Amino acid sequence: MASTSSSTTVDFHSKVNKEDSQLIHTLYKVSKQNPKLIRSSDYEAPADPSIHIKSWKMNEFKYYDVPSPFPTLARGLFTQEVPSPNGVEYRIVCRGYDKFFNIGEVPWNTWDSLEHHTKPPYVLTLKSNGCIIFIGALTPDKLLVTSKHSLGPIKGSDSESHAQVGERWLKTHLKSVGKTEEQLAAVLWEHNWTAVAELCDDSFEEHVLPYSSDKTGLHLHGLNECGKHFKTMLPPTVDAFAKDWGFIQTPSIVLNTIPEVRSFTDEIGKAGKWNGEALEGFVVRTHVAAEAPKKGTAVTPYEPGGSFFFKVKFDEPYMMYRDWREVTKVLLTKGPQLANVPKAKMRRAETKLYVKWVIDEIKRDRKPFEQYTKGKGIIATRERFLKWMGSEEGKKEIETADKNSVTHQDGSAKKDDKFAKTIIVPVAIPGVGKTAIAVALSHLFGFGHTQSDDIKAKRPAPIFIENVVKLLRTHDVVFADKNNHLRQHRRQLREAAQKNFKVPVRLMAFNWSFDLPPSTIHRICSDRVQLRGENHQSLQADDSKQYEDVLWQFIKNSEALTDDEVDVLVEMDVEESLDDALKRAVDACVDILGVERPSAEQMGEALAVARGYSPKKKGNKIAEDKKKKKAEPRYYALMPELDLNSKLSNIMKISGNGSVPKEGKTFWESLVGKQRLFDRVPHITIVHSKALDGGNQAVWDRCRDMNDMSSPPLFRFKLDRLLWDDKVMAIAISDLTVASDGKDDPQAEDRVKGLEFLSSLPEDIKGKLHITVGTADQHIPPVEARNLVGRWKEGARNVGEFAFDDLWVKGRVKGLFK
Repeated sequence: MASTSSSTTVDFHSKVNKEDSQLIHTLYKVSKQNPKLIRSSDYEAPADPSIHIKSWKMNEFKYYDVPSPFPTLARGLFTQEVPSPNGVEYRIVCRGYDKFFNIGEVPWNTWDSLEHHTKPPYVLTLKSNGCIIFIGALTPDKLLVTSKHSLGPIKGSDSESHAQVGERWLKTHLKSVGKTEEQLAAVLWEHNWTAVAELCDDSFEEHVLPYSSDKTGLHLHGLNECGKHFKTMLPPTVDAFAKDWGFIQTPSIVLNTIPEVRSFTDEIGKAGKWNGEALEGFVVRTHVAAEAPKKGTAVTPYEPGGSFFFKVKFDEPYMMYRDWREVTKVLLTKGPQLANVPKAKMRRAETKLYVKWVIDEIKRDRKPFEQYTKGKGIIATRERFLKWMGSEEGKKEIETADKNSVTHQDGSAKKDDKFAKTIIVPVAIPGVGKTAIAVALSHLFGFGHTQSDDIKAKRPAPIFIENVVKLLRTHDVVFADKNNHLRQHRRQLREAAQKNFKVPVRLMAFNWSFDLPPSTIHRICSDRVQLRGENHQSLQADDSKQYEDVLWQFIKNSEALTDDEVDVLVEMDVEESLDDALKRAVDACVDILGVERPSAEQMGEALAVARGYSPKKKGNKIAEDKKKKKAEPRYYALMPELDLNSKLSNIMKISGNGSVPKEGKTFWESLVGKQRLFDRVPHITIVHSKALDGGNQAVWDRCRDMNDMSSPPLFRFKLDRLLWDDKVMAIAISDLTVASDGKDDPQAEDRVKGLEFLSSLPEDIKGKLHITVGTADQHIPPVEARNLVGRWKEGARNVGEFAFDDLWVKGRVKGLFK
């Protein structure tokens, strides 16, 4: 509460609006009833710690719902509690834009709908490639500078936060025009505005597109009223403000109609540049029409007459550059071999060439890549490759690649007319998004679609096959919506097609292959199951997280697809968003099946239908079975996202200087030969239930809190040493911290909780964290690995060791039962 210090002299009540205060009361109420829908975090204002600020964060997945479950669509909202004789009141200190979407991402953002529910003018502002910063008046002479959902320093970290870097740049901009923070605070206080800017500073954090020195800093692109209703100032006011206060201005252009906006952005999209510079896209600023929308157009969650934004994003070269960044990280982590690159990332000819080039560069000199996995050197590496492409050597490589290019993104053949019908066979596990893709493709092309999860019978498999056959009689293409993760599932579909049809039936696999570490796949898919909540027939998220066990069963039992099982193979990508996955699936259908390519608007409509799909629920049998007794884990551990045995096998093959000593290789070969390697997913035990009597109950409770979070933090650590003696082989880890994982807000609740968790770990536990690789025989308990690490740290001479070369891994804390 605002009470002591200088805040006592400030009349905060003059800035309290009854409607705004009621909004915050509602946020508290909804957050208490459903904390997974709305969360909040508390901060002390850096400029005046006596003033407490609350940041509100909505569930991103629910912004797509109409009607909206939120009392406000503001994305970025910071509030202050103000004591009052009539009870507690609230004021809004900083307010972001209302959540807005890309063209086609939601039903109301199709070109046709926009033409009917928006009104001119349409102001197109350049979409900056950085992170958002809010600047508001804490008091009439003090400022509050925040990132999207947080402010101040990162707890438990020496690194600067986005908010701190934003504040540093603000001081620089103000100094350039001879003005002070007190003067800026006075203006923002008077107008009740939030200044909205984009922090673009490659020295702090590189994104995909580079920024020159004159474009480095805070790009001002908005001035919002601090109120419940979204009202933002027009660009002339924003540009004048930027000039007066030293900010970098955001380029813009004004158009009068939606067809003009569409035509203009289509042309810019083809070139990939505007005013000679590469860009990610535009933010279009307009207003919701006051009149009722035309019948047949989509309903929006926005207020009539209010400010309204939408995005027009360009896939290229932005998406291609992003792929280059991701494959480089994989090659640096797993090793510079083509086999380590996920097949799904190799669909572009340019990326194939880039991978070949960067593998050679890493092998030649790894030094320029030392900071790459920490977000440094990404742009410089890309620029070196683009320069090489323009060289004589590069041009020759491009010519060779063109001559040897394949006809389809995966090396498969294009449309083959000998097949009269097609079964699309997803090969997947729950949570990859196969049903969403099926719904979208069915909407776009009229494909048949049948779901195994809809069947309530005790033996659903025969009925599912029968349903596929029935649909195939009336459709040329049927999506057989089942995980099909076992060979017998794929074989049954082939046999049914051969048995029931005289015409050739093609099996076209959408293969979500497991070329990522199992823990990575599990994290991605379990997060999606958590997000969809109860929107599934049976596998529904609940507090017991039993669905996570189901996912592990699928991962462990899945049988890899072989080329001879299907007629054509389309590699999907587990990590991709639904938008990108649908583009990949549509590309394959156009190339292989010969269907007409849908427009961007049709793609958007299909995405909206897929996101709005709600199946008939059969009941959460998994949760029901477990409700009677929720078992406690045997232990809590960090789950490294690493294919450990494969990584160690590759390291053992290396000879010469810097290789594993002979004794270590001999012991490794013995473990392999005796099948004494741990066959479970690798893990780093933090605390075991057997150790609770030793005073570790507090650690156990904190681990349980980590495990139970709806959005658990992701940790990052270094694999330091491979250790062994005659009993056990283990890996000691070091430099454990919280991973930002590319997020634009490193102070998000999960990160803050993670840092607090790490600071609470006893040194006796933190200092001996390790992965057990294997034991010499079944009589040696795994705990010997912990003893080995302890002896090594104490300088014991009878411990063999090998230092890994800058090998960093990510992982989450999980409760394990086996």
